[in-house]
Amino acid sequence: MENLVGLPPIYADTPIDLAPAKIITSFPVNTFLENLAIAPDGTIFVTNHEVGKIVRITPDGNQQIHASVEGKVSGLAFTSDGGLIATGWNADSVPVVSLVAKDGTVETLLTLPDAIFLNGITPLSDNKYLTADSYRGAIWLIDFAQPSASIWLEHPLLARSNAENSIPAANGIKRFCRTVYVSNTEQMLLLRIPLGMGDHPSKPEVFVEKTNIDDFAFDVEGNLYGATHIYNSVVRIGTDGMTTIIAQAEQGVIGSTSVAFGQSQGDRTSIYIVTNGGMFLPPPTGVVAANVVRLEVGKAGYIFV
Repeated sequence: MENLVGLPPIYADTPIDLAPAKIITSFPVNTFLENLAIAPDGTIFVTNHEVGKIVRITPDGNQQIHASVEGKVSGLAFTSDGGLIATGWNADSVPVVSLVAKDGTVETLLTLPDAIFLNGITPLSDNKYLTADSYRGAIWLIDFAQPSASIWLEHPLLARSNAENSIPAANGIKRFCRTVYVSNTEQMLLLRIPLGMGDHPSKPEVFVEKTNIDDFAFDVEGNLYGATHIYNSVVRIGTDGMTTIIAQAEQGVIGSTSVAFGQSQGDRTSIYIVTNGGMFLPPPTGVVAANVVRLEVGKAGYIFV
């Protein structure tokens, strides 16, 4: 793999099996696309992190601003009524969880002054969501109905090994059946947290070591598809923990940050990847355009219901 000067060669001996790729749309250089959620009709919603925008993208690649947040926006997930719930910071750099109605209207659901860096977010049950706090080393439980926020789990495996390191620790988070998976990017770990009674967390355990995963998605069989961010690739991690590289820089995934499965009929075996073009660690050629890339992986995505 190229453009990885100075990084630990964690994928140097990883098998490569590239999936068919297509760039759906691109954003200007120095656009930090952070997360995405895909609606049943194929509409892609993307967070433009640093400028606080949620962009709506049609299946043919047309871009429109869907919503604007006063601050920054990171993680994104759907609500039960087809709206969006987003994590980020407000204009005063205080972590917030925002609600975005179908028409793009934004309201602040919760302000979390005890949080530090809210990142990935995923449904836990009907009105409850889990969101990773990348710098506190914790996972917050967001109760949509109350609304309220509380620490669901705080643990050294979710934290940074070095608090001076700007790389996020707990980052991407997804539920697969009765297990919550979390990537700790700074420690290069993929963790799993079995769910106990009442969806309380069991002790987190290491599933994969020496892997640089940002956000990710699961197929119906439990294979994980992860964005490797500064490693400019997308990987598939099987249920046995074995890793395969399925996209590289040449497929347009430089600075890959997040993955989601297509939801419309005929598109359910595709994954979509958003990127930042290498803003965090530019390739030798410099930062490139931020892309939305589709990969055909041949498996349908897992949907938590």
